[in-house]
Amino acid sequence: MLVIRLQRTGRENTPTFRIVVSEKTKSAKSGTLEIVGHFIPNRETPVFECKQDRIEYWVSKGAQPSDTLARHLRRIGMKNMDKFIIRYAKQKSKSEVPAPATPAAPAVAAPAAPAEVPAVAEIPKAA
Repeated sequence: MLVIRLQRTGRENTPTFRIVVSEKTKSAKSGTLEIVGHFIPNRETPVFECKQDRIEYWVSKGAQPSDTLARHLRRIGMKNMDKFIIRYAKQKSKSEVPAPATPAAPAVAAPAAPAEVPAVAEIPKAA
């Protein structure tokens, strides 16, 4: 399966990204079929440039953009990116979660205390 994703490049603490088309099972740094753009987030105005026609071509051939890339593409105005964005379920706080309904279990009687053990008779010591 093909995936369109961000490939990190750049120096330490100065990330830049390429937008690449690659096989999903390969690492992001190897097996790139095509570079379709770049993203530089650490500028005053972040730079995001891509070849939208090539991305649309690859999506028509079955490639899926990653969640992060789909969000960026939707932000610049590409259509049909909502189906690739994963919506994480909103987690409920403890106050909103109802108590689990459990059927009334029959009361279990506490185990009876063991009967008194008779004291062992003292055995006389041989002198």
